[in-house]
Order: sequence, then structure tokens, then C-alpha cells
Amino acid sequence: MAVLTRQAPPAPAPVKVRGAFRQAGIGWIFILPFVVLFAVFYLGPLLVGIGMSFTDMRSTDVTDPLGVNLVGVENYLRLMDDAAMRRAAVNTVVFVVTALPLTIGLGLAAAVLLNSGIARLPAAFFRLGYYLPNITSIIGIAVAWKFLLEPEAGLVNRLLELAGIQGPNWLQSESTALPSIIVMTAWRSFGFNMVVLLAALQTIPRELYEAAEVDGAGRWARFRSVTVPSLRPVLLFCTVYSSVGFMQFLEEPLVMTRGGPLNSTLSASLAIFGQFGVGNYGYAGAASTVLFTVIVALAVLQLRVGRSR
Repeated sequence: MAVLTRQAPPAPAPVKVRGAFRQAGIGWIFILPFVVLFAVFYLGPLLVGIGMSFTDMRSTDVTDPLGVNLVGVENYLRLMDDAAMRRAAVNTVVFVVTALPLTIGLGLAAAVLLNSGIARLPAAFFRLGYYLPNITSIIGIAVAWKFLLEPEAGLVNRLLELAGIQGPNWLQSESTALPSIIVMTAWRSFGFNMVVLLAALQTIPRELYEAAEVDGAGRWARFRSVTVPSLRPVLLFCTVYSSVGFMQFLEEPLVMTRGGPLNSTLSASLAIFGQFGVGNYGYAGAASTVLFTVIVALAVLQLRVGRSR
């Protein structure tokens, strides 16, 4: 009588631990240059700045950084009592709230026009023309616009004179200085959003527009119900990217107005730059830490709100 014997299940294949470690090691070799650069030029200065914000460090203490005194949150309390810093914070908020929708709107409008087939032959020329200011030096653009907005010899006021309008002193008036910088920044920046949005528009299936048109949707209805929902992730990216940059705007007021007149164009970054310039390193570090925290919080809030929708 035959006896049935149960065969033991085959042993599992050995895990290739050595191969996994080798792949991980190769990956770390490739990203090591980025990690080193990030640690030296970004993470390191960030941590130093945060630590410096709790001290009374000044430029004279650079040779003896261990001799500075800890002051706790005194620098942060000073920020709330500093009228110039409060004005800089308000100006930055106004700049972001105004320039952000203007930049996104111009970029979206230009992308839709180029994608719709208008000026099909010179489309590449228009794309290059719109994007060129974005890759041009900010300093150069600011200097050029400063000359354009000159009250006597500037091209803008000369054109207004031809229409019988007396142009103001754009950069020396509290009511027009910041709006002038906002317009210049929106003109310079919308080309990046246009390129990104145009690429996204070209990925939307034509069937969606055809189905909406069959249902009787007009051009505006198709834009609202098909284009905008399809572009929502890209619009979120453009919003976060642009707002992070706008929160740190510095070169434009530095070159065009030096923060004037009467601090009407003083930005948070320009105020921090000024404090570093006079040697108040601890105080400037506190202001930088606050600005960094606000930027991170704003980006996280935008991402959460955008993804929830």
C-alpha cells in the first residue's frame, strides 16, 4: 500500500539585499551633489538665520560669533513695534493680492488666444515674445521701466501728452508708485504662466469641447465647464509658484524707488535687506524667519485648498 507523503513547500527565494543596497548606493551617488549644495547654500543658511534671530548679533560680531548674547524673542517683539516693517508687510500683501490674479489672468488669456489658432503662423514668435521678459534680467527690466516712467522724458508720459493727458510722476507719488511696480511685474511674469498653461491646454481632449458644443454650450460655457476644470492642477501650480516669488519681491523696488516715496513701495524683502545692510543681523534674521514661515504657510494653505476642490 502506497504511502502518500506531503512535500514541503519550496523555500522562498532569497532576498537580494546586497543588490538593493547597491542600487540605493548608486542613487545616493547621483543625488549627492544636490544634497551637498542644498545643505550648504539653503538648509545651512536657513538654520543659521533662525538661530541668529534669537541673538543680538551685529556685523561687528562676525569675527566672534560665540560672543553674542541670547535675547530670546526680543527681536520678534520688536518687529510688531516697527512701523517700517508693518508698512513693508502691508505693501507685500497688497502686491501679492493684486499682482497674482493679474499675472495668472494675463497668462491664461494669452495661452487661450494662442491655443485657439489666432495668429497661427506667428505663434512661435508670440510665445517667444511673451516669455522673453521672464528670462531677462530683473535689474535690466526695472531700469528700462524706470526710464519709461520718467515724468518729463519718459515714453509713457509722452504718449499721454499726445492724448492731452498730463501724466503723473509715476515712481515719486505714493498713489502710483506701487501700482506701477505691480504692472511691470505682471508684464514681466505672465509669460511663464502662459507657456505652462498653453502646454496644459494642448493636452485637453477635443472630444470634451465637442460634447459640450453638442449639448448647446457656448464659447464662454465651454471655457467655464471644460477649460478651467481641466486646468485646475496647472492653475494651482502657477498660483503657488507665483505667490512664493511675489512674497519675496526685492529687485523691482530696490532699483526703481529704493522703497519710497515714504516707504510706499517698501517690501518685506527690501526691509530685511536694509537691516542686513546696516548690520542688524539678529533683527534681520527674525524678520527673515517670519517671512519664511508665512511663505511656507501660504503655500501649504493654497495646496490644501486647491486639492480639496
